[in-house]
Amino acid sequence: MEEIDFESDTFEDIVAKDDRYAPGAYALLMDVIRYLGEGGKHMSAEEIMDEFKERTLDQYGPMSYTVLSEWGVERCEDIGEMMSNLEDHHRVRRDEDDNPQSFLDGYDFKEAFLGPYQT
Repeated sequence: MEEIDFESDTFEDIVAKDDRYAPGAYALLMDVIRYLGEGGKHMSAEEIMDEFKERTLDQYGPMSYTVLSEWGVERCEDIGEMMSNLEDHHRVRRDEDDNPQSFLDGYDFKEAFLGPYQT
């Protein structure tokens, strides 16, 4: 299998098959996966969702919800779908317990990404 350069990955092959999510969303998710998976550690859906939220808020602040919406990511289930796409396109390894349904009981996006900035 060809080595993937994640720093310059455009995710064109994934978006060509499933254009619901923008390449920027996949790049953000890959940053989360690389960070959490250091040392080969397996990540739970909850860990991925929590780190995704933290990184998004850190990078985009009050614009987080808007950016994610423009990228097509509007609920935790979307993170699960993107994970599945990354697995199908050999960007990450699939564990037998990994499935998009693991992301169903996540947080409310409006509350998570707008709440910290509402007065």
